Amino acid sequence: MSFNIALTGLNAASADLSVTANNIANANTTGFKESRAQFADFFLSNAYGVSDTAVGGGVRVGKVSQQFTQGAISVTNNSLDLAVSGTGMFTLSKNGAISYSRAGQFGTDRDGYVVNGSGARLQAYPPVAGGTSFDTANLTDIQLSTSDNPPSPTTLLRTGVNLPAEAAVPVTTPFSSTDPTSYNNTTSVTVYDSLGTAHPANLFFVKSATPNEWTMHTQIDGNEIGTGQTVTFNADGSLATPANGQIALPSYTTTTGSNPVTMTLDLSNSTQYGNTFSVNSLTQDGYATGRLSGIEVTQEGVVQARFTNGQATPLGQIAMANFANPQGLQQLGDTSWGETFSSGPVIRGTANSSNFGLIQSGALEGSNVDITKQLVNMITSQRSFQANAQMISTTDQITQTIINIR
Repeated sequence: MSFNIALTGLNAASADLSVTANNIANANTTGFKESRAQFADFFLSNAYGVSDTAVGGGVRVGKVSQQFTQGAISVTNNSLDLAVSGTGMFTLSKNGAISYSRAGQFGTDRDGYVVNGSGARLQAYPPVAGGTSFDTANLTDIQLSTSDNPPSPTTLLRTGVNLPAEAAVPVTTPFSSTDPTSYNNTTSVTVYDSLGTAHPANLFFVKSATPNEWTMHTQIDGNEIGTGQTVTFNADGSLATPANGQIALPSYTTTTGSNPVTMTLDLSNSTQYGNTFSVNSLTQDGYATGRLSGIEVTQEGVVQARFTNGQATPLGQIAMANFANPQGLQQLGDTSWGETFSSGPVIRGTANSSNFGLIQSGALEGSNVDITKQLVNMITSQRSFQANAQMISTTDQITQTIINIR
């Protein structure tokens, strides 16, 4: 009996050493979670239960559980290196099989899909067409677009200027953009047609003989757009007309073959104070064609493609996963896990919300293995192995003594 009990101790110590060896071997594995061997004793029993004088039957490995504590996060400056700070796991798909991981070493394959080292694709919630939200009811593969960002024509020109209340009427009439003495002030901005071609737009302000009244002329490519528009101000310097601050300009036909440029001029932030002309704001909503310049991942897991025209297109929001019992997950290798009955059903969500941590782009979560702790465990397991081996040696000596009795 003693031989068998000591043998279970040897097996248990050997299993503990194997767990420790695996932990040390993966001390530098990204996203690795250390394991811990859990032991349980057992008794031999019969139909009447365990006797009051029964001696234990030894030890067995009850479970090898993984410890899902946070690993150290290191900066890599690679935008597709992702680290989860807090709870949650990445959702991956390979040939339709779903798995989960904390390892965020991602890259792209030949088709532009975001994949890990084993080819599993990172899953995300697709963007809702025409909006800024995401369809959290469905999962999709994240694919980086290499196509150009299409242009958008200018439709709104917001102008916030201050016209000098003490300005004099120009000495030259009628207005001519080539004669600075025929207008008081001017400013310019670049607008875009439907093909993304840039066109210089100039705004000219001419003081009228009527108090608090100005005439504004708009030119695109040096061509006058319609006729001068009358702008008036109240006695306190605020804009009086147009009443809503907006002027619908006539369409301008370009020479590039694009659709006509049709703009609304918004002067609602314009004023008439003092004796100084100033441009406080001058913006328009159009932009040219853009080429992909980089990928950005926010703390909420929103993957955005950035383009040279200053635009950002959301490609999806990374799908995060959590479980009621993470230790019940099945290890699949490649630092990934699979859902089981013991783990409970997957709980999906997004980063930096509810019970999920945030995502750090350009960083990786390292292994949570503490080398010092593992070396101590190794010594402890070694001592246990030696003690059980000594027990076998002692039992052998006792048995040999009995055999030698004559």
